Amino acid sequence: MVTLKQVTGKNLIGVGLGVIIIVLLIAMPLVLTPNGTFVGTDNVGSDVIRQLAPTYDSGWARNWWSPPGTETESMLFALQAAVGGLLVGYAFGYFKGRKSVRPASVDAPDNESAHQ
Repeated sequence: MVTLKQVTGKNLIGVGLGVIIIVLLIAMPLVLTPNGTFVGTDNVGSDVIRQLAPTYDSGWARNWWSPPGTETESMLFALQAAVGGLLVGYAFGYFKGRKSVRPASVDAPDNESAHQ
């Protein structure tokens, strides 16, 4: 883990440039489309289908369960995001730990023969 004391001048410039680029990428759509409406895509696809094929029947795709309210739906979405984040974090930690624990080299003398 890199601490602030370990960051050199070159690293600090690189991190600063990275943060500036990320901020610009986030702010660019807001600047380029000041009067744009940013909405979710939940109903956009079904609206386009209704316009292109008004007789289309989507009876083959029905929900088998609907949450009792929007709060429950939001809670399930947050739970799904948390579980996904835990799995990704576990995978990163597992592979980082596996990488940092290296087996003893064949060429390196073991402790018993070095003390004789």
